[in-house]
Amino acid sequence: MFRGSMVALVTPMHEDGSLDEAALERLVEFHIDSGTDGIVAVGTTGESATLDYEEHCYVMRRVVEMSRGRIPVIGGTGANSTWEAIKLTRCAMEGGCDAALLVTPYYNKPTQEGLYQHYKAIAEAVPLPQILYNVPGRTACDMLPETVERLADVPNIVGIKEAQGTVQRAEEIMERCGERLDVYTGEDANAREMMLAGGKGVISVTANVAPRLMHLMAEAALRGDAEEAGRLDAQLSALHKVLFIETNPIPVKWALQEMGLIGGGIRLPMTPLSEQHHETLRQALKLAEAL
Repeated sequence: MFRGSMVALVTPMHEDGSLDEAALERLVEFHIDSGTDGIVAVGTTGESATLDYEEHCYVMRRVVEMSRGRIPVIGGTGANSTWEAIKLTRCAMEGGCDAALLVTPYYNKPTQEGLYQHYKAIAEAVPLPQILYNVPGRTACDMLPETVERLADVPNIVGIKEAQGTVQRAEEIMERCGERLDVYTGEDANAREMMLAGGKGVISVTANVAPRLMHLMAEAALRGDAEEAGRLDAQLSALHKVLFIETNPIPVKWALQEMGLIGGGIRLPMTPLSEQHHETLRQALKLAEAL
């Protein structure tokens, strides 16, 4: 359903932590102009954990309005409460999102049966295309391939963002689910390899600051051009690493501020990037021609 480089969009804020709508519109236009293949609004990179319910729904709706049908918009609607996730997913649908991205419940550490019932309940409650999101390093919850295979039979569950960290995990899901479920990576560092292996795209942090290169790299990988994808990815490899030198989205928000696209706002408990990392990130941006 969705293909290529989809940006896990940051939520721009003023220094006091309030939403910066002018900067949000700048980012949407930046991605449309740069060829980004889709926008994820208020995913985990968008600080979903520290936006309240009204803000969350508002930002998703505004990104849809700003996009004006020029680019697919996926709303980040995951929560560790099934009922809250249903409410957010319904909000995404009513706001015009093309799909929802739902991170596994964090902290609760549900069983595999609990994960199956959680996602099945959301999909049955809201008739919007839905993408599962597995990122055990952030949630302490790993959704196993056999559970994903069961969920692939739910009609409006259309894909998974797999960020367990290995291409082998993504390949196992692809083998189990076939054409029933599209597989995307959430790991920029293995995006090229995963797409060459049959994945459909990447939901990317790096695309926030190097959208054109990420789009071109994904395009090359999806058509099977390993040489061109590798050449482009070599320019991006430093960013893939340095954008996680502190907890995401701290580095990527600093990078976007350095590029003049957003202000310096970030919500506690996240804090601005430590000064000791500024030059390292600045050099990675230059290598990727983002500065």
